[in-house]
Amino acid sequence: MSDADGLKALALQAGTVLRKHVAAGYAAGAVALIGRRTAAEVVAVGPQGLDSSRPMGRDSVFRIASLTKPLTAAAAMMLVQHGKLRLDAPVERWLPELANRRVLRQLDSALSDTVPARRPITVEDLLTFRCGLGIVLAPADTYPIQREIAALQLIGFGPPDPTYPTAPDKWLRRLGTLPLMAQPGERWMYNTGAYILGVLLARVSGRSLPDLLQRLLFEPLGMRDTGFAVPPASRARLVDAYRLEDGRLQLFDAAAASAWNVPPRFPDAGAGLVSTVDDYFAFSRLLLHELGGSERLLSPASVTAMTTDHLTSGQRAEGSPILSTGRGWGLGMSVITTSGVEGLPPGAIGWNGGLGTTWVADPRSGITAILLTQTRFTSPVAPAMHQEFWRAIFSPPVA
Repeated sequence: MSDADGLKALALQAGTVLRKHVAAGYAAGAVALIGRRTAAEVVAVGPQGLDSSRPMGRDSVFRIASLTKPLTAAAAMMLVQHGKLRLDAPVERWLPELANRRVLRQLDSALSDTVPARRPITVEDLLTFRCGLGIVLAPADTYPIQREIAALQLIGFGPPDPTYPTAPDKWLRRLGTLPLMAQPGERWMYNTGAYILGVLLARVSGRSLPDLLQRLLFEPLGMRDTGFAVPPASRARLVDAYRLEDGRLQLFDAAAASAWNVPPRFPDAGAGLVSTVDDYFAFSRLLLHELGGSERLLSPASVTAMTTDHLTSGQRAEGSPILSTGRGWGLGMSVITTSGVEGLPPGAIGWNGGLGTTWVADPRSGITAILLTQTRFTSPVAPAMHQEFWRAIFSPPVA
């Protein structure tokens, strides 16, 4: 079977999954891309919103949430290549707000019950999510540190919010008043490291994060529809966004008046971008070494660092409620470490966006699979629609 025929067969299987879950009411619509090398098949199902007359299309724009993280990590590695950063460099050189850290004696300690950090936070700690700060999977007011995060109104410990009113420097000053939850390098803790990384990249480069990503990645890769806000000319292509309540879709961000239509005061390096399937496919191809010449923006060494699991077995186990069993973490993305994980092959890379998106790339087969929906996850575990999509592509039934 030729590559083209193989992709068409996989797209048919993906289409079956998409239509099943749209018909069941899980999503208003969805767009999927299955690609290899320069070829790609796209499946679009349903309308852009329950009350929209515009059908989902290849160019529909989605809030990609945590699929932002791999892009931010790639930009960081490009600054490493340019000699602007080192992975082992303490971040306090550029982020003095994070110097001389104190660490909670244990997670439920009072904020004053701390010990000195054994070493500074490094650039690599931010990329591997081992900087000592992150989301706590417990009710919001369980621990004193959570209550302090709420009192300081700190983004980065929960869902994205493009309306967040605080600028990055002020946010970091507030963050710097917190003790760490764990020693640097000790535990994998989700999310917050990416937000700190965004502030770091802006300070190191002397540019705003939107401008930096545009110059380093989006423009060279032709990612015309990727950014922190949807320009007026593209707003008709932005999909509505939903959450599930009692099994029914409830609108939480209408495209016409979307919070993503306005450039944010705090550019969210962890979950703030919008994009399309083709834009993200361009980025995936970069990681799979399928773009050459002037477009080879990442060196093989950088790609290897990004796509290699950096966690210990204990860190993987502790992070499994979010990572799921059998996944490790590279730089800004997950790495499948065990065969049979949700139908995904060992060595596959990718991640999910909690507002309804997923991306997987398999370096062995060269296949990229992207699924964009507008239905927010109800837990850290990927929904059935996404898991069935993965299996349709990477563990298809034998005829």
